[in-house]
Amino acid sequence: MKTKITLFALLLFSTLVVQAQTIMNIHQSNGTVLQIPLNTIDSITYTIPNPGNLATITTTAITSITGSTAVSGGNVSNDGGTLVTQRGICYSTSSSPTTANTTIISGSGIGSFSSNLTSLTANTNYYVRAYATNSAGTAYGNEVSFTTTVGIISNPGTGVTFDGYTYSSMVLGNGQEWMAENLRTTSYANGDPIPNVTDNTQWQGGAPGAWVHYNNDSQYENPYGKLYNWYTVADPRNVCPTGWHVPSDAEWTVLSDYLGGQVVAGGKMKSTGTAYWGTPNTGATNESGFSGLPGGSRGDLGIFSDIGGRGDWWSTSEENSGYALYKVIIATSSNFYSLTFDKRDGKSVRCLRD
Repeated sequence: MKTKITLFALLLFSTLVVQAQTIMNIHQSNGTVLQIPLNTIDSITYTIPNPGNLATITTTAITSITGSTAVSGGNVSNDGGTLVTQRGICYSTSSSPTTANTTIISGSGIGSFSSNLTSLTANTNYYVRAYATNSAGTAYGNEVSFTTTVGIISNPGTGVTFDGYTYSSMVLGNGQEWMAENLRTTSYANGDPIPNVTDNTQWQGGAPGAWVHYNNDSQYENPYGKLYNWYTVADPRNVCPTGWHVPSDAEWTVLSDYLGGQVVAGGKMKSTGTAYWGTPNTGATNESGFSGLPGGSRGDLGIFSDIGGRGDWWSTSEENSGYALYKVIIATSSNFYSLTFDKRDGKSVRCLRD
């Protein structure tokens, strides 16, 4: 880039600042001085290194929209000739957001990136643009917009008394009413007893149904409830109270979808703090009122594990003759995982109103 200074401007400068001077002294970095008579100068030009061009960037579509969160990002396909020193997204409730609005920085350089928008307001329209900054300035991608959902509705339910214990419950905005505590019954709905199997060899035998305290220690009854093998939850006598049932995998999915999807649902289902959960209890908000606890499990060989680190809950859905589907929440993630394992495993149970 070249810039030209006219003789008139130069003479005006000389008149105002160095009226008596007729020679221009140019001091060079090597210490020498060039002396040029002013009356011989027609113009002066100087060159600034080319700063390059703006980067080329696109904004990715919005996904995983909830009442308070969403996921976006961008792709820097061309850096414009100079290093992209910062990239990310900016968003606002007004159109054409810039980095003067709320900004999420997602590294530097070219390539694609993802950004998590958090602490959004429910039922609100937002505008998002990806951006990339290099020496030429800040380039913006295409604008995308989305509207957050109305948010999670969770109200206290009527609860239920079963086998001498009263369970609290919560009613979600999707119509589901869940127990807000893990099951702790020792009987089926018809009054038949469920065997308490503490012996490892007997536990390995599997069917029929059985329950156990974690580590065969009743101190874990409160607050974690009991652990049951899958044969208990599949028994037609119903391990839940009359009018309630153990959910299928599809019914668990209805819950996680309402909470914003599996990536965030676990955090919204976990009890907060680290009184029960191990550090850091990632993403725990308990917005759902589910109050999930890390009750651990008992393996098919009878070994207990993971108290404080994870909570496992059975579904009634089978994978095959030996395996069934269950749900998992862990201390180090906000995810709500779907897994399959041996039906002889002991896991927590939550009941869903019919």
